[in-house]
Amino acid sequence: MKQHNTEALRQQDAAHHLHPFSDMQSLNQQGARVITHADGIYLWDSEGNKIIDGMAGLWCVNIGYGRKDLPEVAKKQMEELAYYNTFFKTTHPAVVELSTLLNEVAPQGFSHVFYTNSGSESVDTMMRMVRRYWDVQGKPQKKTLIGRWNGYHGSTIGGASLGGMTYMHEQGDLPIPGVVHVEQPWWYKHGKDMTPDEFGLQAARWVEEKILEIGADKVAAFVGEPIQGAGGVIIPPATYWPEVERICRKYDVLLVADEVICGFGRTGEWFGHQTLGFRPDIFTTAKGLSSGYLPIGAVFVGDRVAEGLLAGGDFNHGFTYSGHPVAAAVAQANVRALRDEGIVERVKNETGPYMQKRWRETFGNFAHVDDIRGVGLIQAFTLVKDRSKRELFPDWGEMGMKCRDIFFRNNLIMRACGDHIVSAPPLVISKEEIDKMLDVAARCVETFEKEVLF
Repeated sequence: MKQHNTEALRQQDAAHHLHPFSDMQSLNQQGARVITHADGIYLWDSEGNKIIDGMAGLWCVNIGYGRKDLPEVAKKQMEELAYYNTFFKTTHPAVVELSTLLNEVAPQGFSHVFYTNSGSESVDTMMRMVRRYWDVQGKPQKKTLIGRWNGYHGSTIGGASLGGMTYMHEQGDLPIPGVVHVEQPWWYKHGKDMTPDEFGLQAARWVEEKILEIGADKVAAFVGEPIQGAGGVIIPPATYWPEVERICRKYDVLLVADEVICGFGRTGEWFGHQTLGFRPDIFTTAKGLSSGYLPIGAVFVGDRVAEGLLAGGDFNHGFTYSGHPVAAAVAQANVRALRDEGIVERVKNETGPYMQKRWRETFGNFAHVDDIRGVGLIQAFTLVKDRSKRELFPDWGEMGMKCRDIFFRNNLIMRACGDHIVSAPPLVISKEEIDKMLDVAARCVETFEKEVLF
Protein backbone atom coordinates (compact mmCIF):
# COMPACT_ATOMS: atom_id res chain seq x y z
CA MET A 1 0.00 0.00 0.00
CA LYS A 2 1.28 3.42 -0.93
CA GLN A 3 2.68 5.45 1.96
CA HIS A 4 1.39 8.99 2.45
CA ASN A 5 2.90 12.02 4.13
CA THR A 6 -0.06 13.16 6.20
CA GLU A 7 1.28 16.56 7.15
CA ALA A 8 2.27 17.43 3.59
CA LEU A 9 -1.16 16.44 2.30
CA ARG A 10 -2.85 18.50 5.00
CA GLN A 11 -0.77 21.55 4.14
CA GLN A 12 -1.55 21.22 0.42
CA ASP A 13 -5.21 20.65 1.21
CA ALA A 14 -5.32 23.80 3.36
CA ALA A 15 -3.56 25.83 0.68
CA HIS A 16 -5.76 24.89 -2.26
CA HIS A 17 -8.93 22.99 -1.34
CA LEU A 18 -12.20 24.63 -0.23
CA HIS A 19 -14.26 21.95 1.50
CA PRO A 20 -18.07 21.81 1.36
CA PHE A 21 -20.06 22.80 4.46
CA SER A 22 -16.87 23.64 6.39
CA ASP A 23 -15.39 26.44 8.46
CA MET A 24 -12.15 26.47 6.52
CA GLN A 25 -10.11 28.42 9.06
CA SER A 26 -11.02 25.98 11.81
CA LEU A 27 -10.49 22.94 9.57
CA ASN A 28 -7.09 24.14 8.37
CA GLN A 29 -5.91 24.71 11.92
CA GLN A 30 -6.94 21.19 12.88
CA GLY A 31 -5.99 19.50 9.60
CA ALA A 32 -8.27 17.28 7.55
CA ARG A 33 -8.32 13.55 8.10
CA VAL A 34 -6.80 11.94 5.02
CA ILE A 35 -8.69 8.83 3.85
CA THR A 36 -6.51 6.65 1.63
CA HIS A 37 -8.36 3.39 0.87
CA ALA A 38 -11.45 1.38 1.74
CA ASP A 39 -12.97 -2.08 1.64
CA GLY A 40 -16.44 -3.33 2.55
CA ILE A 41 -17.64 -1.15 5.42
CA TYR A 42 -14.13 -0.01 6.41
CA LEU A 43 -11.95 3.01 5.64
CA TRP A 44 -8.28 3.55 6.37
CA ASP A 45 -6.61 6.91 6.91
CA SER A 46 -3.06 8.00 6.12
CA GLU A 47 -1.95 7.20 9.66
CA GLY A 48 -3.07 3.58 9.42
CA ASN A 49 -6.29 3.81 11.43
CA LYS A 50 -9.03 1.36 10.43
CA ILE A 51 -12.39 3.11 10.58
CA ILE A 52 -15.93 1.71 10.55
CA ASP A 53 -17.95 3.80 8.13
CA GLY A 54 -21.35 3.99 9.77
CA MET A 55 -22.50 6.55 7.19
CA ALA A 56 -21.69 4.79 3.87
CA GLY A 57 -19.74 7.87 2.79
CA LEU A 58 -22.54 10.41 2.52
CA TRP A 59 -25.42 7.90 2.75
CA CYS A 60 -24.39 6.57 -0.65
CA VAL A 61 -21.99 3.59 -0.73
CA ASN A 62 -24.83 1.08 -0.61
CA ILE A 63 -22.87 -1.69 -2.26
CA GLY A 64 -19.80 -1.23 -0.04
CA TYR A 65 -16.26 -0.19 -0.83
CA GLY A 66 -13.67 -2.05 -2.85
CA ARG A 67 -15.78 -3.78 -5.50
CA LYS A 68 -13.63 -5.05 -8.37
CA ASP A 69 -16.41 -5.39 -10.93
CA LEU A 70 -17.49 -1.75 -11.07
CA PRO A 71 -14.00 -0.41 -11.91
CA GLU A 72 -13.72 -3.07 -14.63
CA VAL A 73 -17.05 -1.94 -16.09
CA ALA A 74 -15.84 1.68 -16.03
CA LYS A 75 -12.57 0.74 -17.75
CA LYS A 76 -14.32 -1.21 -20.49
CA GLN A 77 -16.82 1.59 -21.11
CA MET A 78 -14.07 4.24 -21.20
CA GLU A 79 -12.21 2.26 -23.83
CA GLU A 80 -15.35 1.77 -25.91
CA LEU A 81 -17.09 5.16 -25.52
CA ALA A 82 -15.68 7.46 -22.85
CA TYR A 83 -18.17 10.20 -23.56
CA TYR A 84 -20.94 11.36 -25.77
CA ASN A 85 -23.91 13.55 -24.97
CA THR A 86 -27.60 12.74 -25.15
CA PHE A 87 -28.51 16.04 -26.83
CA PHE A 88 -28.83 16.37 -30.64
CA LYS A 89 -31.16 13.39 -31.10
CA THR A 90 -28.53 10.86 -29.98
CA THR A 91 -28.29 8.11 -27.40
CA HIS A 92 -25.87 5.29 -26.56
CA PRO A 93 -26.17 1.69 -25.34
CA ALA A 94 -25.12 2.35 -21.72
CA VAL A 95 -27.87 4.89 -21.05
CA VAL A 96 -30.49 2.84 -22.90
CA GLU A 97 -29.64 -0.29 -20.93
CA LEU A 98 -29.63 1.58 -17.62
CA SER A 99 -33.00 3.15 -18.38
CA THR A 100 -34.47 -0.26 -19.18
CA LEU A 101 -33.07 -1.72 -15.95
CA LEU A 102 -34.41 1.14 -13.84
CA ASN A 103 -37.84 0.59 -15.35
CA GLU A 104 -37.60 -3.01 -14.10
CA VAL A 105 -36.75 -2.14 -10.49
CA ALA A 106 -39.04 0.91 -10.20
CA PRO A 107 -42.69 0.56 -9.19
CA GLN A 108 -45.10 0.14 -12.08
CA GLY A 109 -46.00 3.40 -13.76
CA PHE A 110 -42.54 4.98 -13.80
CA SER A 111 -41.47 4.28 -17.36
CA HIS A 112 -39.21 7.30 -17.90
CA VAL A 113 -36.07 8.70 -16.29
CA PHE A 114 -34.13 11.94 -16.77
CA TYR A 115 -30.42 11.84 -15.88
CA THR A 116 -28.44 14.26 -13.76
CA ASN A 117 -25.09 14.19 -11.97
CA SER A 118 -26.17 14.57 -8.34
CA GLY A 119 -29.11 14.69 -5.98
CA SER A 120 -29.07 18.49 -6.02
CA GLU A 121 -29.33 18.46 -9.81
CA SER A 122 -32.14 15.91 -9.62
CA VAL A 123 -34.09 18.24 -7.34
CA ASP A 124 -33.52 21.29 -9.55
CA THR A 125 -34.56 19.22 -12.58
CA MET A 126 -37.73 18.13 -10.79
CA MET A 127 -38.57 21.74 -9.90
CA ARG A 128 -38.36 22.79 -13.54
CA MET A 129 -40.17 19.65 -14.62
CA VAL A 130 -43.25 20.13 -12.43
CA ARG A 131 -43.60 23.75 -13.49
CA ARG A 132 -43.25 22.78 -17.14
CA TYR A 133 -45.87 20.06 -16.66
CA TRP A 134 -48.43 22.57 -15.43
CA ASP A 135 -47.52 24.95 -18.26
CA VAL A 136 -48.35 22.22 -20.76
CA GLN A 137 -51.62 21.54 -18.92
CA GLY A 138 -52.62 25.16 -19.47
CA LYS A 139 -52.16 26.03 -15.80
CA PRO A 140 -48.97 28.16 -15.76
CA GLN A 141 -50.01 29.80 -12.51
CA LYS A 142 -49.37 26.51 -10.65
CA LYS A 143 -45.74 27.30 -9.76
CA THR A 144 -45.40 27.19 -5.96
CA LEU A 145 -43.58 24.23 -4.42
CA ILE A 146 -44.12 23.28 -0.78
CA GLY A 147 -41.20 21.80 1.16
CA ARG A 148 -40.69 21.15 4.87
CA TRP A 149 -38.67 22.89 7.53
CA ASN A 150 -35.57 20.83 8.33
CA GLY A 151 -35.91 18.95 5.06
CA TYR A 152 -32.83 18.67 2.87
CA HIS A 153 -32.91 18.73 -0.92
CA GLY A 154 -29.33 19.61 -1.84
CA SER A 155 -27.27 22.78 -1.97
CA THR A 156 -27.95 24.28 -5.39
CA ILE A 157 -30.03 27.46 -5.33
CA GLY A 158 -33.22 25.57 -6.11
CA GLY A 159 -32.54 22.61 -3.84
CA ALA A 160 -31.36 24.75 -0.94
CA SER A 161 -34.47 26.90 -1.27
CA LEU A 162 -36.79 23.89 -1.29
CA GLY A 163 -34.98 22.41 1.69
CA GLY A 164 -35.85 23.84 5.07
CA MET A 165 -32.38 24.39 6.53
CA THR A 166 -32.53 27.98 7.74
CA TYR A 167 -28.75 28.22 8.18
CA MET A 168 -28.48 27.60 4.44
CA HIS A 169 -31.17 30.17 3.67
CA GLU A 170 -29.14 32.79 5.55
CA GLN A 171 -26.43 32.60 2.88
CA GLY A 172 -27.52 33.69 -0.59
CA ASP A 173 -30.90 35.33 0.06
CA LEU A 174 -32.86 32.09 0.01
CA PRO A 175 -35.42 30.76 -0.53
CA ILE A 176 -36.13 31.89 -4.06
CA PRO A 177 -39.69 33.02 -4.89
CA GLY A 178 -42.25 30.30 -5.34
CA VAL A 179 -41.02 28.05 -2.52
CA VAL A 180 -42.75 27.80 0.87
CA HIS A 181 -42.48 25.43 3.83
CA VAL A 182 -44.54 23.57 6.42
CA GLU A 183 -43.39 22.09 9.72
CA GLN A 184 -41.67 18.70 9.73
CA PRO A 185 -43.55 15.61 11.01
CA TRP A 186 -41.33 15.03 14.07
CA TRP A 187 -43.64 13.65 16.73
CA TYR A 188 -41.09 13.75 19.55
CA LYS A 189 -40.80 17.55 19.40
CA HIS A 190 -44.11 18.66 17.92
CA GLY A 191 -46.53 15.90 18.92
CA LYS A 192 -47.28 17.18 22.45
CA ASP A 193 -50.03 14.98 23.96
CA MET A 194 -51.07 13.37 20.68
CA THR A 195 -50.39 9.75 19.84
CA PRO A 196 -48.02 9.31 16.91
CA ASP A 197 -50.92 8.35 14.63
CA GLU A 198 -52.92 11.40 15.68
CA PHE A 199 -49.91 13.60 15.12
CA GLY A 200 -49.27 12.10 11.69
CA LEU A 201 -52.72 13.24 10.59
CA GLN A 202 -52.19 16.66 12.13
CA ALA A 203 -48.84 17.10 10.38
CA ALA A 204 -50.45 16.14 7.07
CA ARG A 205 -53.13 18.77 7.66
CA TRP A 206 -50.36 21.39 7.80
CA VAL A 207 -49.79 20.58 4.13
CA GLU A 208 -53.49 21.03 3.39
CA GLU A 209 -53.58 24.32 5.28
CA LYS A 210 -50.64 25.63 3.26
CA ILE A 211 -52.28 24.58 -0.03
CA LEU A 212 -55.43 26.43 0.95
CA GLU A 213 -53.47 29.46 2.14
CA ILE A 214 -51.70 29.80 -1.21
CA GLY A 215 -54.58 28.56 -3.32
CA ALA A 216 -54.64 25.11 -4.88
CA ASP A 217 -54.69 26.72 -8.31
CA LYS A 218 -51.22 28.12 -7.61
CA VAL A 219 -49.51 25.06 -6.02
CA ALA A 220 -47.43 22.86 -8.32
CA ALA A 221 -46.17 20.19 -5.91
CA PHE A 222 -45.49 19.09 -2.37
CA VAL A 223 -41.98 17.67 -2.00
CA GLY A 224 -40.61 15.60 0.87
CA GLU A 225 -38.08 12.93 1.72
CA PRO A 226 -39.87 9.71 2.75
CA ILE A 227 -37.52 9.80 5.75
CA GLN A 228 -35.72 13.08 6.36
CA GLY A 229 -32.02 12.26 6.15
CA ALA A 230 -29.81 15.24 6.93
CA GLY A 231 -32.62 16.58 9.10
CA GLY A 232 -31.88 13.76 11.53
CA VAL A 233 -33.59 10.61 10.22
CA ILE A 234 -37.06 11.90 11.01
CA ILE A 235 -39.47 9.03 10.36
CA PRO A 236 -43.07 10.24 10.10
CA PRO A 237 -45.87 8.33 11.85
CA ALA A 238 -47.52 5.68 9.69
CA THR A 239 -50.57 7.88 9.15
CA TYR A 240 -48.65 10.80 7.65
CA TRP A 241 -47.74 9.90 4.08
CA PRO A 242 -51.04 8.23 3.08
CA GLU A 243 -52.89 11.32 4.31
CA VAL A 244 -50.50 13.67 2.49
CA GLU A 245 -51.11 11.67 -0.69
CA ARG A 246 -54.88 11.93 -0.22
CA ILE A 247 -54.62 15.69 0.25
CA CYS A 248 -52.44 16.14 -2.84
CA ARG A 249 -54.88 14.13 -4.96
CA LYS A 250 -57.83 16.14 -3.58
CA TYR A 251 -56.31 19.46 -4.61
CA ASP A 252 -54.60 18.27 -7.83
CA VAL A 253 -51.11 18.94 -6.47
CA LEU A 254 -48.20 16.77 -7.65
CA LEU A 255 -46.60 14.64 -4.95
CA VAL A 256 -42.81 14.33 -5.15
CA ALA A 257 -40.60 12.00 -3.11
CA ASP A 258 -36.95 12.94 -2.71
CA GLU A 259 -35.41 9.46 -2.69
CA VAL A 260 -31.77 10.58 -2.89
CA ILE A 261 -31.01 8.99 0.50
CA CYS A 262 -33.82 6.43 0.85
CA GLY A 263 -33.57 5.02 -2.67
CA PHE A 264 -31.92 1.80 -3.82
CA GLY A 265 -32.47 -0.35 -0.78
CA ARG A 266 -31.76 1.82 2.23
CA THR A 267 -35.16 1.20 3.86
CA GLY A 268 -35.41 -2.47 2.88
CA GLU A 269 -37.45 -1.73 -0.24
CA TRP A 270 -36.05 -0.39 -3.50
CA PHE A 271 -37.47 3.03 -2.67
CA GLY A 272 -38.51 4.69 0.55
CA HIS A 273 -42.02 5.58 -0.57
CA GLN A 274 -42.72 1.85 -0.89
CA THR A 275 -41.76 1.40 2.77
CA LEU A 276 -43.71 4.45 3.95
CA GLY A 277 -46.85 3.51 2.01
CA PHE A 278 -47.50 6.16 -0.61
CA ARG A 279 -47.17 6.69 -4.35
CA PRO A 280 -45.54 9.86 -5.71
CA ASP A 281 -45.92 11.37 -9.16
CA ILE A 282 -42.15 11.92 -9.46
CA PHE A 283 -39.19 10.85 -7.37
CA THR A 284 -35.60 12.04 -7.38
CA THR A 285 -32.56 9.81 -6.91
CA ALA A 286 -28.74 9.82 -6.91
CA LYS A 287 -26.36 8.39 -4.23
CA GLY A 288 -27.28 4.68 -4.21
CA LEU A 289 -27.85 4.67 -7.97
CA SER A 290 -24.10 4.13 -8.40
CA SER A 291 -23.24 3.61 -4.72
CA GLY A 292 -21.06 6.69 -5.08
CA TYR A 293 -18.62 4.99 -7.44
CA LEU A 294 -19.32 7.68 -10.06
CA PRO A 295 -21.52 10.80 -9.97
CA ILE A 296 -24.98 10.17 -11.42
CA GLY A 297 -28.57 10.95 -10.52
CA ALA A 298 -31.94 10.22 -12.07
CA VAL A 299 -35.43 11.68 -11.87
CA PHE A 300 -38.08 8.97 -12.16
CA VAL A 301 -41.10 10.47 -13.90
CA GLY A 302 -44.54 8.94 -13.42
CA ASP A 303 -46.47 8.18 -16.56
CA ARG A 304 -49.01 10.97 -15.99
CA VAL A 305 -46.29 13.62 -15.83
CA ALA A 306 -44.21 12.03 -18.59
CA GLU A 307 -47.17 12.03 -20.97
CA GLY A 308 -47.73 15.69 -20.22
CA LEU A 309 -44.11 16.57 -20.86
CA LEU A 310 -44.01 14.52 -24.07
CA ALA A 311 -47.00 16.44 -25.35
CA GLY A 312 -45.33 19.78 -24.71
CA GLY A 313 -42.51 19.75 -27.22
CA ASP A 314 -39.00 20.72 -26.10
CA PHE A 315 -38.15 20.53 -22.40
CA ASN A 316 -35.34 23.06 -22.36
CA HIS A 317 -33.24 21.55 -19.63
CA GLY A 318 -30.26 19.22 -19.39
CA PHE A 319 -26.58 18.80 -18.57
CA THR A 320 -23.43 18.08 -20.55
CA TYR A 321 -23.09 14.84 -18.61
CA SER A 322 -26.77 13.77 -18.53
CA GLY A 323 -26.58 10.01 -18.98
CA HIS A 324 -22.78 9.98 -19.15
CA PRO A 325 -21.86 6.57 -20.63
CA VAL A 326 -19.29 5.59 -18.01
CA ALA A 327 -21.48 6.66 -15.10
CA ALA A 328 -24.46 4.91 -16.69
CA ALA A 329 -22.52 1.68 -17.19
CA VAL A 330 -21.30 1.68 -13.58
CA ALA A 331 -24.78 2.50 -12.27
CA GLN A 332 -26.17 -0.39 -14.26
CA ALA A 333 -23.62 -2.81 -12.77
CA ASN A 334 -24.36 -1.46 -9.29
CA VAL A 335 -28.14 -1.82 -9.61
CA ARG A 336 -27.80 -5.33 -11.03
CA ALA A 337 -25.60 -6.30 -8.09
CA LEU A 338 -28.07 -4.86 -5.57
CA ARG A 339 -30.77 -6.95 -7.22
CA ASP A 340 -29.03 -10.12 -8.33
CA GLU A 341 -26.94 -10.57 -5.19
CA GLY A 342 -30.04 -10.14 -3.03
CA ILE A 343 -28.62 -7.14 -1.16
CA VAL A 344 -31.89 -5.19 -0.98
CA GLU A 345 -33.80 -8.32 -0.02
CA ARG A 346 -31.26 -9.06 2.74
CA VAL A 347 -31.70 -5.58 4.19
CA LYS A 348 -35.45 -6.12 4.30
CA ASN A 349 -35.45 -9.61 5.81
CA GLU A 350 -32.18 -10.00 7.73
CA THR A 351 -29.75 -7.20 8.43
CA GLY A 352 -32.35 -4.42 8.61
CA PRO A 353 -34.51 -6.06 11.30
CA TYR A 354 -31.36 -7.15 13.13
CA MET A 355 -29.94 -3.62 13.10
CA GLN A 356 -33.18 -2.13 14.40
CA LYS A 357 -33.41 -4.67 17.23
CA ARG A 358 -29.77 -4.19 18.25
CA TRP A 359 -29.98 -0.39 17.83
CA ARG A 360 -32.82 -0.16 20.34
CA GLU A 361 -31.17 -2.60 22.73
CA THR A 362 -27.85 -0.76 22.57
CA PHE A 363 -29.09 2.75 23.25
CA GLY A 364 -32.31 2.18 25.21
CA ASN A 365 -30.84 2.51 28.69
CA PHE A 366 -28.78 5.68 28.42
CA ALA A 367 -30.03 8.55 30.57
CA HIS A 368 -29.74 11.17 27.82
CA VAL A 369 -30.73 9.17 24.74
CA ASP A 370 -34.33 9.03 23.53
CA ASP A 371 -36.49 8.83 20.40
CA ILE A 372 -34.58 5.76 19.25
CA ARG A 373 -35.78 5.01 15.74
CA GLY A 374 -34.97 3.46 12.39
CA VAL A 375 -36.02 1.25 9.52
CA GLY A 376 -33.94 -0.96 7.26
CA LEU A 377 -30.38 0.34 7.55
CA ILE A 378 -31.11 3.97 8.40
CA GLN A 379 -31.44 4.84 12.08
CA ALA A 380 -30.96 7.54 14.70
CA PHE A 381 -31.38 8.58 18.29
CA THR A 382 -31.65 12.00 19.90
CA LEU A 383 -29.56 13.35 22.75
CA VAL A 384 -31.95 14.86 25.29
CA LYS A 385 -31.70 16.77 28.55
CA ASP A 386 -34.60 15.00 30.25
CA ARG A 387 -36.24 11.87 28.86
CA SER A 388 -39.20 12.04 31.24
CA LYS A 389 -40.24 15.44 29.82
CA ARG A 390 -39.10 14.92 26.21
CA GLU A 391 -36.89 17.93 26.88
CA LEU A 392 -34.15 18.76 24.38
CA PHE A 393 -30.84 20.45 25.19
CA PRO A 394 -31.08 24.26 24.91
CA ASP A 395 -28.20 24.88 22.46
CA TRP A 396 -29.36 22.64 19.61
CA GLY A 397 -26.44 20.84 18.00
CA GLU A 398 -23.77 21.52 20.63
CA MET A 399 -24.13 18.14 22.33
CA GLY A 400 -24.43 16.35 19.02
CA MET A 401 -21.09 17.66 17.80
CA LYS A 402 -19.37 16.76 21.07
CA CYS A 403 -20.78 13.23 20.89
CA ARG A 404 -19.86 12.87 17.21
CA ASP A 405 -16.28 13.88 17.93
CA ILE A 406 -16.03 11.05 20.46
CA PHE A 407 -17.19 8.63 17.77
CA PHE A 408 -14.57 9.98 15.36
CA ARG A 409 -11.78 9.62 17.93
CA ASN A 410 -12.79 5.97 18.31
CA ASN A 411 -12.66 5.34 14.56
CA LEU A 412 -16.40 5.08 14.02
CA ILE A 413 -18.11 7.48 11.63
CA MET A 414 -21.61 8.42 12.64
CA ARG A 415 -23.13 11.80 11.97
CA ALA A 416 -24.57 14.54 14.16
CA CYS A 417 -27.56 16.35 12.66
CA GLY A 418 -28.20 18.84 15.40
CA ASP A 419 -28.51 16.65 18.49
CA HIS A 420 -29.62 13.67 16.44
CA ILE A 421 -26.93 10.99 16.09
CA VAL A 422 -27.57 9.12 12.85
CA SER A 423 -26.19 6.11 11.02
CA ALA A 424 -26.63 4.59 7.56
CA PRO A 425 -23.87 2.02 6.92
CA PRO A 426 -23.25 0.23 3.62
CA LEU A 427 -26.04 -2.22 2.83
CA VAL A 428 -23.53 -5.07 2.68
CA ILE A 429 -22.84 -4.86 6.41
CA SER A 430 -23.09 -8.24 8.15
CA LYS A 431 -24.72 -9.05 11.49
CA GLU A 432 -21.27 -9.52 13.01
CA GLU A 433 -20.21 -6.11 11.74
CA ILE A 434 -23.40 -4.57 13.12
CA ASP A 435 -22.52 -5.97 16.53
CA LYS A 436 -18.99 -4.62 16.27
CA MET A 437 -20.18 -1.18 15.19
CA LEU A 438 -22.72 -0.95 17.99
CA ASP A 439 -20.25 -2.14 20.62
CA VAL A 440 -17.99 0.78 19.71
CA ALA A 441 -20.96 3.15 19.58
CA ALA A 442 -22.15 2.15 23.04
CA ARG A 443 -18.71 2.84 24.52
CA CYS A 444 -18.72 6.24 22.81
CA VAL A 445 -22.10 7.23 24.23
CA GLU A 446 -21.00 6.02 27.67
CA THR A 447 -17.92 8.23 27.37
CA PHE A 448 -20.11 11.14 26.27
CA GLU A 449 -22.42 10.85 29.26
CA LYS A 450 -19.53 10.50 31.71
CA GLU A 451 -17.11 13.09 30.31
CA VAL A 452 -19.40 15.71 28.76
CA LEU A 453 -22.55 15.69 30.85
CA PHE A 454 -21.23 14.92 34.33
